[in-house]
Amino acid sequence: MKNPNGYGSVSKMSGNRRRPFVVRRTIGWNEKGHPIYETIGYCKTREEGNMLLADYNRNPWDVDRVKITLQELFDLWIEKKAPKLGKSNLSSLKSAYKHINKLSGMKYKDIRSYHMQDCIDGCGKGYSTQGAIKNLWGHLDRFALELDVITRMYSELLTSDPIPATSRDRFSDEEIQNLWKMYDDIQAGKTFPEEVHAEHMDIVLIFLYSGFRITELFKIKTEDIDLDQMTFKGGIKTKAGKNRIVPIHSLIEPIVRKYISEGGKYFLTVDGKHIQSATYREYYWKPVMEYLKMNHTPHECRHTFESVLDSKGANRKCIDLMMGHVSKDVGNRVYNHKTISELKEAIELFDRP
Repeated sequence: MKNPNGYGSVSKMSGNRRRPFVVRRTIGWNEKGHPIYETIGYCKTREEGNMLLADYNRNPWDVDRVKITLQELFDLWIEKKAPKLGKSNLSSLKSAYKHINKLSGMKYKDIRSYHMQDCIDGCGKGYSTQGAIKNLWGHLDRFALELDVITRMYSELLTSDPIPATSRDRFSDEEIQNLWKMYDDIQAGKTFPEEVHAEHMDIVLIFLYSGFRITELFKIKTEDIDLDQMTFKGGIKTKAGKNRIVPIHSLIEPIVRKYISEGGKYFLTVDGKHIQSATYREYYWKPVMEYLKMNHTPHECRHTFESVLDSKGANRKCIDLMMGHVSKDVGNRVYNHKTISELKEAIELFDRP
């Protein structure tokens, strides 16, 4: 079917190209009566081209490709592309823009890899923020390439600090005691430095007494917590770990009820807003560790959970079920089915030192 006049077209170009389909529209005619085209973008398939053309005609992207600045491209990306991203990813990318907006007035076509890399190297943040900045440059480059603003993606040359290797050091009994003492002091009304966010240090105790990974705990929704059975349902990483049932330890029951009472979609919220893993590490976990002079990662709570239960003689199958591990023993893996009451009996062995 022929497109309406002025709508534009999708044509395949000759040669072996990465994106062989050009999306364009006629904007006028030269002296010889030949059409003058405006290129909207390039695509890998005709279907992608038709989608881009339809999107353009819904709200044309009036872009001066030569002069468009980083700020203008970012604003257009927020309008056209960002709504398709998840809330967590979008929040991270918006925060990352703060570290590149020193180039906001620069023409995007003039930005090179060393400009981008300088934003990463000079952000003064860890691997998580560096990765978000690198990710943002990738999004902007792909959008700029689609708009024919650039012909090469310099973001493909960027590097950032790698994710650090997972630590395996458990919390000592003394450190667990100090966490509980801090919790008791908070309940008694003791004040702490504002930057410690003491009112949310109790999340550390949830980590310790549940065994969840950080990515798992922050994905648990309020509806996944059964206060009648006193259980969590969560887990995302492996087949054995997905949607596993973990009893709510009696020691952290008041803390769990506190966060549920906030009434958010997700179990863990601050001021009604869902906490992201990267935000938690930077603004809630790190200050507590520094205040108590500890050097641990959230994953070490998981290691501590397993280590303590094992040393207390908890049933190995129960530990594996709560951790989301596949039992190494074939007999346990195939034949041994544990009830919630048995899981509760096992988890309660992790007492308060």
